[in-house]
Amino acid sequence: MINIFTLGGCTDAIIQELDKAQKAVLVQAYSFTSAPIAKALLNAHKRGVKVEVILDKSQKKEKYSSADFLAHAGIRTLVDSAHRIAHKKVMVIDGETGITGSFNFTKQAEEKNAENLLVIRDKSLAERYIQNWKEHERHPEIYKGRRFAC
Repeated sequence: MINIFTLGGCTDAIIQELDKAQKAVLVQAYSFTSAPIAKALLNAHKRGVKVEVILDKSQKKEKYSSADFLAHAGIRTLVDSAHRIAHKKVMVIDGETGITGSFNFTKQAEEKNAENLLVIRDKSLAERYIQNWKEHERHPEIYKGRRFAC
């Protein structure tokens, strides 16, 4: 089963899927500044879901990135420094649901851009995305988050 979202609604579609997560969520993201999506990942983590994230190295320098929020919340957060740009926009939930498309996990993508998002319930396709995630897991660095002075 495939659901396609365009012109808004992508953030809500992702949160609905994350709220159903029971075992594991793998994330690969180029740009990730969406507070609602980050909170949904945290909620899944608090429910005992194993949440792991690989982000593009640009997220280390962004003024605001969900990388800090996730890392400080105890969610394993990695930075892909092996590529010029890690331009992925993928989530795999419970090894069965894949989320992908042009949609960056950002407020701007939700509110200002022309984007698309696919929610695909296909175990074999999800497995291919998991294998790809594991390949990229081999070379990133662990992101511990920035410390901010008060």
